[in-house]
Amino acid sequence: MANINELQLAKELIKFPTVTPVDAGIMKFLEKKLKTLGFKTKILEFREKDSKPVKNLYARLGNKGPNFCYAGHLDVVPAGNLKDWTVNPFKPSVKKGYLIGRGANDMKSSIAAFVSAVSNFVTNKRDFNGSISLLITGDEEGVAINGTKKVVEYLKKKKEKIDFCLVGEPTNPNKLGEMMKIGRRGSMTGRLSIIGIQGHVAYPNRANNPSTALVQILKELKEIKFDNGTKDFQPTNLEITKINIDNSADNVIPGLASAKFNIRFNNNHTSSSIKKKIDRIIKKISNKNKSKYKIDYSVSGEAFLTKPNNTTFMIRDIIKKITKIKPQLSTTGGTSDARFIRKIAPCLEFGLVGKTMHKVDEAVSLSDLKKLTLIYSNILQNYFKWKLV
Repeated sequence: MANINELQLAKELIKFPTVTPVDAGIMKFLEKKLKTLGFKTKILEFREKDSKPVKNLYARLGNKGPNFCYAGHLDVVPAGNLKDWTVNPFKPSVKKGYLIGRGANDMKSSIAAFVSAVSNFVTNKRDFNGSISLLITGDEEGVAINGTKKVVEYLKKKKEKIDFCLVGEPTNPNKLGEMMKIGRRGSMTGRLSIIGIQGHVAYPNRANNPSTALVQILKELKEIKFDNGTKDFQPTNLEITKINIDNSADNVIPGLASAKFNIRFNNNHTSSSIKKKIDRIIKKISNKNKSKYKIDYSVSGEAFLTKPNNTTFMIRDIIKKITKIKPQLSTTGGTSDARFIRKIAPCLEFGLVGKTMHKVDEAVSLSDLKKLTLIYSNILQNYFKWKLV
């Protein structure tokens, strides 16, 4: 069995223009690669009303426990203006020690590194005591309703046990080895509409300006001090992301004013507890201004923390040994698919340096790619050896 080279596989994966939710044949391609290593595979396609279908892949090598899972996504964000790129984003190019292409950083190269690590592992250790699995989605960069969330539901129904999951997102700010993610803050978006009474600017007594209540509500929301952060999490913050008053006339008091806001919250809170706090403010100010209101929330994930265990420390020690940097155990950054996987397995995140993700000329250092493959190889070797002790 020939080993799979991480750089070659990364190049092959980048060639697929998999802008969410487009599959472009990439799941079948990866499935074929994994089958050559002995994996049993299943492509899972999910769709919801008013959404396009998304292909996902679950693959498993072995039928015994413990089951060590790697999770990642093959979808990418749009390339943007092609004229700004120095290369075709879907024709990967190596320049000055870097692989350039859309998805090189986030996160096709990480997937290539893990698959290469698995090929090295099974070549040298054909009969290991356990299983290796991959959970790969095509819906991480989008609305994330037909991706990992649904794969996790499928695995729960099938009573598929995952003992530990490593999510390969680009976790390092500047240098490989700086940071592992052991949790994430929760994220919730609020969409608020204040309904007033339209009228003439010269006769405010005949109208009810909804912008008055909206401004007061947003001011009070911004002044909330949710917490001071915790030992593991930064403070909760609320940011106003959109204000809209659709009114083209200067002499008309509008009848509707709306806003959007997003809250990133730590594990001192749940989405429900924050909703209650915000709802009280909206109701109080709306009543004071005799305005009607409508508020809708969408929760993309609750805050979670994976308590560090022996596997966490084993992975940290391997990263330190190979990169000469002791990684920080962090919960910073946005959301990731770990928010779904943590419902069925303890998980942490470690991947490449995220400086160029989503940018023009997205790139990965060839040196980092080689080191990440070595890190993943050592994790597999130590995980199964440790479990046998």
